Amino acid sequence: MIKIGDLPDMLPAFPLPGALLLPRSRLPLHIFEPRYLAMIDDALKTQGRLIAMVQPNPGRAGDDKGLHTIGCAGRITQFSETEDGRYMLTLSGVSRFRLVGEVDGFAPYRRIEVNWDGFDQDLKASETDVAFDREKFLNLLSKYFTYRDLSADWETLKDADDELLVNSLSMMLDFEPEDKQALLEAPSLSTRRETLVTLIEYFLRGGDAEEMMQ
Repeated sequence: MIKIGDLPDMLPAFPLPGALLLPRSRLPLHIFEPRYLAMIDDALKTQGRLIAMVQPNPGRAGDDKGLHTIGCAGRITQFSETEDGRYMLTLSGVSRFRLVGEVDGFAPYRRIEVNWDGFDQDLKASETDVAFDREKFLNLLSKYFTYRDLSADWETLKDADDELLVNSLSMMLDFEPEDKQALLEAPSLSTRRETLVTLIEYFLRGGDAEEMMQ
């Protein structure tokens, strides 16, 4: 089992709006920009093969280079190259981190200094949500899918364990980047599920963001 002390304090950063990676979850990525192809090449040479997924936050720095303070590191666990040089890969979520600062250097991609304190649960076994009312949740989800004209394998959803169900939906559903960030920063599975329910209910109500925040 990986321990906090085994994780590096510097990682290559992939700032991708709306992309959410959670611990013990998997994120497929299609890499084609030269700077990120170089980032993958370099990451594959390291023992951990880790990449920091972090969302841009322009307001934080006052320009378009700002980053959110919390992201999630993923390990490259599947990798293939297309004939025209693109990469298809899967990141497996390892742990969230807190951004300490950006590292200067000559690499074509960004690198950041990170701190792992406070995210010990991310490296443990999967979480459970003891207050999870699955039937009520799936009924709400069904209304959302119907409204969005989406299809789902409902038997699979019914049988999935708590963490897989909540985290997969958090990653896959089409929420705004700030909503994705709220799901990432949820301190526990139960609070992430509560946040997810709030976002779905807000969408179904069709209210504005100010109403939701009150």
